[in-house]
Amino acid sequence: MDGQVLGFCGPGLMGAPMIRHLLRAAHAVRVWNRTPAKAEALIADGAQVAATPSALAREADVVLLCVADAAAVEQVVFGEHGLFAGAARESVRVRRIVDHSSIPPDATRRLAERAAAFGAGWVDAPVSGGVAGAQNGTLAIMAGGASADVEAITPILGAYAARVTHMGGVGAGQTAKLCNQAIVTATVAAIAEAVSLARRSGIDAAKLPEALAGGWADSTLLRTFVPRMTQDGLESIGALKTFQKDVDTIAAAAAQTGTPMPVAGTVQQLLRLAAAMGLAQADFSGFIDVLHTPRTGAA
Repeated sequence: MDGQVLGFCGPGLMGAPMIRHLLRAAHAVRVWNRTPAKAEALIADGAQVAATPSALAREADVVLLCVADAAAVEQVVFGEHGLFAGAARESVRVRRIVDHSSIPPDATRRLAERAAAFGAGWVDAPVSGGVAGAQNGTLAIMAGGASADVEAITPILGAYAARVTHMGGVGAGQTAKLCNQAIVTATVAAIAEAVSLARRSGIDAAKLPEALAGGWADSTLLRTFVPRMTQDGLESIGALKTFQKDVDTIAAAAAQTGTPMPVAGTVQQLLRLAAAMGLAQADFSGFIDVLHTPRTGAA
């Protein structure tokens, strides 16, 4: 495209389809993953695999991250084999880091300050839209960072995003993602309650999306999660432990800002109960397994 080489760390459920979109858009992409097989699976699509983040950083102008949490981001960037491992400022090729991970805003600001010492701009760019959005190239991205940095990477993100919204300085994208997750987790929990009520009342819960279509309760989440809560054998789109991480971060941000969030607090306790029940690895739809114990005669 413009001669820039991209690095991408974290080709998982979300990252792999995002990388494929970048390759289809004719970007040169170097990939790294802690599990090498996940990176090697992209060779057939045109990606080149780096042995370590530091090796990737020697070839990439812009590095995109999509990893599990703040500890993983810090390790990838500043760890023993991280992007800046053993590097002097004048030897660093990476000019911008784009973090698609969902991590606390304050952690983002600290990491950005450290990256600035190497001359690299930081854009926190968490995504919404799930695996389907990544596969379809229709993700919504909430970006935080300097205007020049956000403007520079927006054409790159356009390969897999339908929308990139600049929310403010570093950390603002992560705050917007917390707002997103507060709405998503509360809504999925409410859908699970509705499915459980329908079943206990003897009606076919699977018909709820059809019955509610066009009404105020209709939503992408309703149409996505009722089938996942009423059918078996569907491929996982994410684990409840990810929701728990996000809701714990929401609770911390609420405490820091003095924001009352009673609904998010209830969802947090529901997710802790799910973990205690051994459901941390269950699909996002696993709320239903916490709330609904089938009774004799239930639909």
